[in-house]
Amino acid sequence: MSWELASIALLCFCVLLMYLPGYAVELSSNYHGLQINSFYGAGEQLGEQFEQQRRQMVKYQLRDRGLKDERVLAAMSKVPRHQFVDSSWRDLAYSDRPLPIGHNQTISQPYIVAYMTEAAEISSEAKVLEIGTGCGYQAAILGEIAKEVYSIEIIPQLAERARRTLSQLGYENIEVKTGDGYQGWAEHAPYDAIIVTAAPEEIPEPLIEQLAINGKMVIPVGTWYQDIIVLTKTENRIVEEKTIPVRFVPMRRKSFL
Repeated sequence: MSWELASIALLCFCVLLMYLPGYAVELSSNYHGLQINSFYGAGEQLGEQFEQQRRQMVKYQLRDRGLKDERVLAAMSKVPRHQFVDSSWRDLAYSDRPLPIGHNQTISQPYIVAYMTEAAEISSEAKVLEIGTGCGYQAAILGEIAKEVYSIEIIPQLAERARRTLSQLGYENIEVKTGDGYQGWAEHAPYDAIIVTAAPEEIPEPLIEQLAINGKMVIPVGTWYQDIIVLTKTENRIVEEKTIPVRFVPMRRKSFL
């Protein structure tokens, strides 16, 4: 067989392989070293890379900074953060920084997600309210720890996206509602813990009312300068503890949309 016919035959073979499901073809310029890689194999390799990045994230960003709750660390090790960010940011999903998720909103850096979850002291039987669903990542972490999670997102497009992602990942104990988080979700109150992922200028009174006795609320408060406040509601009083400085997006109210 002549070189020209051999080249044509090899090219036809490559075209045929391109239409087989699950495979990609790479052909070197000199027609030698034909490589056939399974999409599925590449997907598994990528999954292993993300899993390794999660392990490193937990070790260097969380454990080494003093976070100790093993249930929180296990949740952070398990939840695939890269599934909650746009594909263009996926390579940075486990980096020590917040990332944009659209609509002028962000997914918080991993440390802040874990810090707020640990500060809430959530039990396995807890009912938790989250204000500011965003992409759904914080809700997924809570869903790994608590019995029930109710989450409110004021931006309809983000709420729908979070519902879809959480459903695809199999979370059945998380309910997402589109609405004004400032008012809370009285229907399911009281809550053993409330986590707020957007910053109001002051703590909303409806959220305090919906917090159970001995429950904790973890919330960033302020305008340009913000601090995370850990609020504990007792039988007789409200105790507020100012913890770390942060920078969250402002809490949006329905009247200002």
